[in-house]
Parts: sequence; C-alpha cells; structure tokens
Amino acid sequence: MRIFLVPALLGSSALAIGCFSSGTPVAPHHGPRAQRRPNVVVIETDDQTAAEISVMSNVKTLIADQGVTFANSFVNFSLCCPSRATFLTGQYAHNHGVLSNGGAHGGYPTFEQAHASNNLAVWLRRAGYRTALIGKYLNGYGVANPRFVPPGWSTWQAAVGHTDQDVYDYLLNQNGRLVHYGTAPANFKQDVLTRKAVRFLGHTPPSKPFFLWLTYTAPHVGGPDPNPNPPHDCSHDAKPAPRNASAFRSVALPTPPSFNEANINDKVRNVRRRPPIGPRGVAEITRAYRCELQSLLSVDRGVKRVIDELRRIGTLSDTYVVFTSDNGFLHGEHRITAGKVKPYEESIRVPLVIRGPGIPHGATSQSPVINADLAPTIVRVSGARPGLRMDGRSLLAVARHPTVTLRRQLLIEGRRQGHAPSYTRFSAVRTLHYIYIRYEDGEQELYDLKRDPYELRNAASEPFYRRVKARLARRLHELAGCSGATCR
Repeated sequence: MRIFLVPALLGSSALAIGCFSSGTPVAPHHGPRAQRRPNVVVIETDDQTAAEISVMSNVKTLIADQGVTFANSFVNFSLCCPSRATFLTGQYAHNHGVLSNGGAHGGYPTFEQAHASNNLAVWLRRAGYRTALIGKYLNGYGVANPRFVPPGWSTWQAAVGHTDQDVYDYLLNQNGRLVHYGTAPANFKQDVLTRKAVRFLGHTPPSKPFFLWLTYTAPHVGGPDPNPNPPHDCSHDAKPAPRNASAFRSVALPTPPSFNEANINDKVRNVRRRPPIGPRGVAEITRAYRCELQSLLSVDRGVKRVIDELRRIGTLSDTYVVFTSDNGFLHGEHRITAGKVKPYEESIRVPLVIRGPGIPHGATSQSPVINADLAPTIVRVSGARPGLRMDGRSLLAVARHPTVTLRRQLLIEGRRQGHAPSYTRFSAVRTLHYIYIRYEDGEQELYDLKRDPYELRNAASEPFYRRVKARLARRLHELAGCSGATCR
C-alpha cells in the first residue's frame, strides 16, 4: 500500500504524539497559503511473504530506501477477503464480520451487506478525494452483478467474478462496462493494471487530491492452465509475465530450520499429523516459489512506473507511498507445503514500507503494526471522517519517529473454511517477544520469538513460561472481543 501525505501535516511534535492514539482527522493547514491535501496511493500484492520483497529492486530503492521499513508488520486474518475488509474498515475481522473468502460469513456479499456505504473509499470521496480501485477488490465481487460499481469510487477498474485471479482471458468492470482481455502477451493482467494506474494519475486534476488502491494479483495462483504464454512450467501456480520466463530458474528455495520440521510432536493436531515432505514435494514447492518470484517482477516494474508518473505530474513530493500484501504464505515450514490462515510467522507477517515527506530515508521501525492501522493512518492524514469505530491506530507518528518502538499486543484471528480439516479456528496475541495461540478445540501454542524465532518449540506446557502464558491469555481474552480503543 502507498500513502501520500502533505508535509504540513507532519509539522508539529504535538501532532506526532497525538497520532498514536486518536483516529480524529487532522485539520488541514491554513497558513499564508493553504497547502494541498495529501494524495494516498496504496499498492497491494496478493499472498506475498515479507521475505519475497528481497527480489523487488524498485520497491527497495524507490520506497524503502526513501522511507521506512516496518520490520514487524502483520495481518489480523491471513486470508484475502478478511484482510482486505480490514483495510477498508480499520477493523479486526470479528468486528467487520468478513470471516472467509465466501459462504455465509465471507466474501464480497458479506462485506456489501454490512459496509458497502460505510468504508474508507466512501469516507474519502465525501472528503473531496478522487478515488480509484484498479485490480482485485474482494473475493466474490461481480459474481452476482458484474456491472455494479460500489459506492465511494469515482474510478472503478475491477477484476470480475471467477476470473479475478486470472492473468489472461479475464473480465474487468471499467466504470460499469464489462471489458474482456484475451490471451495475448499485451493482456497480461499486472501490466494492464499498471497502465490503468498511470493513466488515472495522469488525468487527475491538479487541484483535487486522489486516493488510488492498486491491487495486483501476483504472486497468487494466476488462473487456469495451461498458460498460453511463457513460462510454461508454472502450472497451478503464480503466472509471470512472458518477459520474466527465465528469471530465478536456479534460485534456491529458502530452507530455514522450520522447513520440513523434523520434530512436530509439540504442534497442534492438524499440523502434528502431517508427514515429512519428500523430494518430490520439495521440488514442487521450489518450482512454485520460483514462479512467485518471477510474477513479482511485473509488480516491481509497475511500482517504478507509478513513482515515475507521480514525479512527472509533480505530486511525488506531496505523496506518501506504502507497499504491502494482504497476507503471507507458507512454503514447507512446519511441513505445511502451501497456504495461509495459520498463526505462524510466514502466514501472518507481510511487507510494509512507507515513503513520504517528513519520513526519514532508509529507516527501519521495529514497532509491531497491523493492517488495521492503515485505514486510521489514511483517515488521519486526509481529514476524512470515519463512519466506523476503527480498531487500528494511525502510523503517522511511528513513521516519523521509527527509532521509538511501541509496546503493543496485536490480535491475530483465523477460522476454518467450511469443513476443511486443515484449518481450526483460533485466536492469538502477538507481541514483540511472544505469540500465544488458543484454538477452538482447546489446544494451545506459545512461542518465545526472541529465543525461538522459527517457532520450533511449543512452550505452552512448560513451567518456566507459566506466568507469561497466563498474562498473554488474559490479554487475548480482552482482545478477542475488543472494539475501537480497547483493541489499541
């Protein structure tokens, strides 16, 4: 995600301190010459791990090196639709109610019923912003009514229905008009989305602030097989652009101590019963991992084009840029060959980098932050008035003062989809030092992340951690039903 702010909004120490606790909008600056309100650009990938940002040179040089990297950035619910609903509401999943990608309590229909006219886009539009969604919206959008444009968006270029992840042969709703894109290389979806984003920026009136949510589908699985264009070895995996077909062919799969974990007897039942991953399984994970990295190169190229366009139209100096992902992904850690919706680090940890006026260059913040913080941050800098009680907190002051580390406890949530046996409902509290997880069947996990960063030893039953576990269990009980300030 990318957020763009005006320097005047970052000018006082009192404002910086106030940003930690309040969701109240910042009043526009009224000096001798009123300054333009900030623009907001959010660039988001799909299923990208925090570590995979290492192959994105433009993200590193144009955003991270010019701003702040949040080394401890997490998502509340590690699944596409719940995570995106949190971004649009600033609420944890138990408050916004989107608990899966579909079904009775998930997907776009659930969000539409509860929040269609009360979300970040609506608040920004009412505040005078020109708003644009380009890319993937929420899972299930467009299945029932593919021509519908949700309230709050002045420009709408959204992937529709069951083709929302496809990178070829897909539909986009372009401001209420359905447009089909075929299988030619020029129709590769990430490139199409980049062109639309650049066009939106280039046609925005200089006097009007804008909000752009650019949501790439990479590195998520990219649609049906066989792939009509190179590479042809990414079946059932992320689909890279043809020009990147030869990239990363020999890159090694990361194999941290948690990969294909040797002893999982202390893990919960649905992990404990997993067999070791054999050579064929390791080869499949490696192939899929390389396809993911290849697919991210088109996103990285898009980042450069967006930054270049902001510079060309003269708004880069007034703009804060944020880049993030909706959730992480597992690649064999703890014998989990693929997937998310787990409380483990690879699933809940995501990249988050922000650049902008007033933010130091090349800095790193160790403060724990969560995707529920992004809407409060945007509300804070834009002067929009939120229509919901948000659970997150503005990150503006943290970005300005990255050496100050906040002490926070973050709520992590998850639940099974349908009757899938590999997912058990859980809630967890994540601090800088620990993660404590409680499952609906009574099982528990506790990891001392300072001593055990790869989560190899479940300390939930160890006497040495009895007091720590009791303290975290009490805090988790409070967070599980929290709302607004009680979540912060």
